[in-house]
Amino acid sequence: MLVDDSDGLRHRPFAPMGEELKRKQKEARRALLASTRQPPPPEPPPPPAASAAEQEPVDDLSLFAREMRGVQPLGSSDSVAPGAPPPQEAPAARDDDAEAMAELADLVAGRSSFDIADSDEYVEGIAQGLDRRLLKRLRLGQFAVQAHLDLHGQTRALARDAVEGFVVESRQRGRRCVLIVHGRGLNSKDQVPVLKEALKVWLARGRIARSVLAFCSARPSDGGTGAVYVLLRR
Repeated sequence: MLVDDSDGLRHRPFAPMGEELKRKQKEARRALLASTRQPPPPEPPPPPAASAAEQEPVDDLSLFAREMRGVQPLGSSDSVAPGAPPPQEAPAARDDDAEAMAELADLVAGRSSFDIADSDEYVEGIAQGLDRRLLKRLRLGQFAVQAHLDLHGQTRALARDAVEGFVVESRQRGRRCVLIVHGRGLNSKDQVPVLKEALKVWLARGRIARSVLAFCSARPSDGGTGAVYVLLRR
């Protein structure tokens, strides 16, 4: 039996189910789109505000002013008294020439413990208070020479060290009379006997003077006026 539905009265028992199915399909598509959509990235936090110190210029003057904030100047009652001045260095020792001149001046002024007599070439000296006959015996060569020292070719400084060492050693060894050859200064500047003049000072006033009783120019056989006999204390 044929059924004519051209009059609009056709029966559709599944129509409501089709509408419901379409609705659920649309909801499913919206849910799928919502799950696959990425959330927008969070906005970055604003940069921290610069401190007042960081906003200031960083030149040396500004850095110094920043470090000095809060520093108060000392009042007059807080002032510190200056300390004692540092000790000054001791004056340099006089050179040998100046010392020799001072020693010679003492001899001339009579401030020495020796009586000195000399001429252009001859020289002699004796400790004050001794019998001058002792000097006469020394002048005549009556004391045997037990050792000698030759100063030829030495500078004044070297000669002084040599003389002092020689006299000290000779006295320690018990020697009574020694000979020191100083030369006549013929090869020195202006032919001045530098070592002879210096030796006179060393024997009469130098560090070894207390070891010496008398001295005088030697006899020609022992060097004449280019050498001196030295009589030592026992």
